[in-house]
Formats: sequence, structure tokens, C-alpha cells
Amino acid sequence: MQTALRTSLSETEFASRASFAPHARVVREERPMQISGLPLSIRGLRKSFGDNEVLRGIDLHIPAGQFVAIVGKSGCGKSTLLRLIAGLDKIDAGSISFGGDVQPEDIRVMFQEPRLLPWARVLANVEVGLGRDRASKDAHARAEKALTEVGLADKRDQWPSVLSGGQKQRVALGRALVSRPRVLAFDEPLGALDALTRISMQRLLERVWRDQGFTAILVTHDVAEAVALADRVLVIEEGRIAHDVTINVARPRQRGSAELAGLEGSILSHLLSADDRT
Repeated sequence: MQTALRTSLSETEFASRASFAPHARVVREERPMQISGLPLSIRGLRKSFGDNEVLRGIDLHIPAGQFVAIVGKSGCGKSTLLRLIAGLDKIDAGSISFGGDVQPEDIRVMFQEPRLLPWARVLANVEVGLGRDRASKDAHARAEKALTEVGLADKRDQWPSVLSGGQKQRVALGRALVSRPRVLAFDEPLGALDALTRISMQRLLERVWRDQGFTAILVTHDVAEAVALADRVLVIEEGRIAHDVTINVARPRQRGSAELAGLEGSILSHLLSADDRT
């Protein structure tokens, strides 16, 4: 039988008890999240590329500060939806609106490739994310703070070429965070990482999301990643939202738990049944 120990114990007391309870499970009580993100409303969204209609009337509301994951088979319109939200592509029909005034730095995207400047050191690469504020007096300080948030303060003077794949993605995340965005869109940013590095990055994404309170939108092929990170998982099929699943599991979440496995299995079954119908 597992014993739950609250982290309200002092460090010394906890260590003492833990030494006599090798199978104890630590339950951490997360502090309330301070939301800084923007709400997002989409109505009748359509997008075509030539004769190929990729999005066929998307209706969606995302509350401020929510973490949403979007899954679906290749070509279903996941990344197109993300790019339209980020303003990287032009809408054919419908609308995307955010609550309140939106500044360019309010919406940022993190891609699968780090897209670092090879001729610039790590700190300078992070400063790129400041955009028009890059020349400000506090640019260095803000970039250094962002590097600290992603655990790379000691790499500030390194060249991108000497970093590992995971470290490069951390720099890319720092570049996205440095402007304190209110909406952060992730386009399969962990897809090229090895399994252990990917789990570490998932935990980092969750931590910075909770710390900063932005609205997070993640496109991923990994359903396990979606249910581990998101408050809500959207399944896209043939340019429409076919399934909208609330992930009502307390944080921090235990990867591999029966509860998450059940949700993952349900979503995978829906995706596989969609293949059977085509």
C-alpha cells in the first residue's frame, strides 16, 4: 500500500520519514496558477491550398491560460490551424479573435527545428525574441532571465553548434519566452528528440506554462504527450474538430498512470476508427 506524504513537511523531516518508507509516493500540491494568457475564439475558420480544403469550418473557444493539445493524422490540418492562430498564414474565411488588444510580442511560436542563428551566441539568439525591444537597456537582463528559466544560464556565451538537440530546443524556448507571450504555440517542438530528453522537455514546458500563465497550444503526433501536458485534447479529422476531450487529471501527472493510459487509449481508438472509416 502506498503512503502519500505532503510536501508541507520540512526537508529534514521528509528525508527522515522517506528513509523508512522506500515505496512512499510524494504528492506535491501545486500553487494556484496566475493566468496572463489571452482567450481565443475561432468561428467558421476555413483554409485551402489550391483545390485542397484543409480546414472546413472550425469553431473553437479556448479560455485564457488553458493548455490545449491538437492531435490527428498527418495532413488533417493541425499545423495549418496553428499557423493561422499565430498569424503566419492568411485566413480564407471565418475569424480568429483574442480577448483585448493584441501586440506582436503577445503571440509566439516554437517550431520542431530550433532555428537558431549559427553566427550568434546563445544569449544573442534569445535576444532575437525581443523583436523591437532588442535594443532596450534591459535586453541582456531579460535574455539572461529567460535562459535561467530554461536551465541554460551557464551556456549564455556558447555557440549553437556545440549544444545538444535538447539544449538547442531549450534556447528556442527561451527565445519564445523572453517577450513574456500571452499565447505560445508549439508546432511539434519535441518530435526530433530522444525519449528521455523529450520527457525532460515536456516537464520544462509544463513548468514554464504554470509559472507564466500563458495560453498554450500544442500540435503533436504523440497522444501520450498530449494527455500528459494538456487540459484539453482536440482531435482533428478532415479539417474539422471531431473529438474534444477534457483531461481532468490533477497535476503533477504521473506518466504511465492507469488514468492517463485510459485517456490515451480512448483517443487512439478514435483515431484508429477514423482510419477504418476512410
